[in-house]
Amino acid sequence: MRILDYFKPVSTWSAEKIRSFLDQRRSGEYNLVDVRQPEEYKQGHLPGSRLIPVGELPNRVAELDPNKPTIVY
Repeated sequence: MRILDYFKPVSTWSAEKIRSFLDQRRSGEYNLVDVRQPEEYKQGHLPGSRLIPVGELPNRVAELDPNKPTIVY
């Protein structure tokens, strides 16, 4: 699989829309990916998010379930 197979193009969502999406689903129903650096992640991140720094994403994309919606921030 290619990296783009894991992502479907969407318009940018507001914080409120993301919050609503997350509130309406259980954590196992989506992939939530924080693409910042480890130090930034340690300073604070969304509960249930997985740290995959953007530079590592091509090599680690197989860690994500392609059948679930993926939110990247």
